[in-house]
Amino acid sequence: MASKPYILLVFIFLPFANSIHFKFPSIFNFGDSNSDTGELISAGIESLEPPHGQIYFQTPSGRYCDGRLIIDFLMDAMDLPFLNAYLDSIGLPSFHKGCNFAAAGSTIQPATAQSVSPFSFGVQVAQFVRFKARVLELLAKGKRLGKYLPAQDYFQKALYMFDIGQNDLAGAFYSKTLDQVLASIPTILIEFETGIKALYDQGARNFWIHNTGPLGCLAQNVAKFGTDASSLDEQGCVRKHNQAAKIFNLQLHALTKKLQGLYTDSNFTYVDIYTIKSNLIANYSKLGFEQPIMACCGFGGPPLNYDSRISCGKTKVINGATVTAKACNDSSEYVNWDGIHYSEAANQYVSSQILTGKYSDPPFSDKMPFLLSLKF
Repeated sequence: MASKPYILLVFIFLPFANSIHFKFPSIFNFGDSNSDTGELISAGIESLEPPHGQIYFQTPSGRYCDGRLIIDFLMDAMDLPFLNAYLDSIGLPSFHKGCNFAAAGSTIQPATAQSVSPFSFGVQVAQFVRFKARVLELLAKGKRLGKYLPAQDYFQKALYMFDIGQNDLAGAFYSKTLDQVLASIPTILIEFETGIKALYDQGARNFWIHNTGPLGCLAQNVAKFGTDASSLDEQGCVRKHNQAAKIFNLQLHALTKKLQGLYTDSNFTYVDIYTIKSNLIANYSKLGFEQPIMACCGFGGPPLNYDSRISCGKTKVINGATVTAKACNDSSEYVNWDGIHYSEAANQYVSSQILTGKYSDPPFSDKMPFLLSLKF
């Protein structure tokens, strides 16, 4: 097993206007597979088999990962339990400390017949509106369900988290040129702004917004769009995809600033996931990883171990032979789990960097008492 270097977190305590405080009674999360804790699987749209979940949960947990996601590490850091998916109805799920509406494959723009997930951002927001109305209805009937549901004042005091947009960009490249993808970004962000405003009208006041990562460094995109070496950068990532992600992020950052100006009674924190993940891919070896792009769980072997015809854990007949997409020996050596999603080890590194506060706008390194309760 690759030994991960010990990460020393050093903080300078400076006051920042509107910076986040991390004493939240509950969390409501919206997004795609980067933060889906079981939504798409609970909907019955897809299924996950081992080796998904092998590291932490020892069984598939509804997450597209060998273990925990960034959101799991952030919940841990805030001393809150992992979030249950909104559609997870089996085994008395508790929503007392929040709810997760994120679903793998989801986009900001409305879903189409070709979409992996019908749960686009607008649908997730509508699910939250329904969730809140139903919670308030049930609470009004008595205290019996109080231990399973958020208290009425939690909705205003909660942190609302967002990690969505990656699928809008990645999906667009299958039918659009780079210029067309870039031209679509303002429309995507209008849809995002509409959702944020709807949540504000529902009482949301604390917003935590992740930008999108370097799409061009995912084996899925390298396999499809990186067959010509001239389309790759020095890290082996698809240039056009990363360019689109950067421009999306610039416009998302500007929107976050605009919303903070509009809603002065709220806190908006923009988190630069792109820089953290890019740093990880550029410095993977120093950070204890062996493979920055190649999938741990996949089929086809080096250099990418990714085949779009078969996903991690599945068995299929390909070219007349029955094959299974299996996991590597040690997923902690890989940044990428299955060609699309990051490994638990990579998610842990990304989370540790988020929690330094220096990749956020505004920074929050003056608000770090919760770090004492870190469990990773």
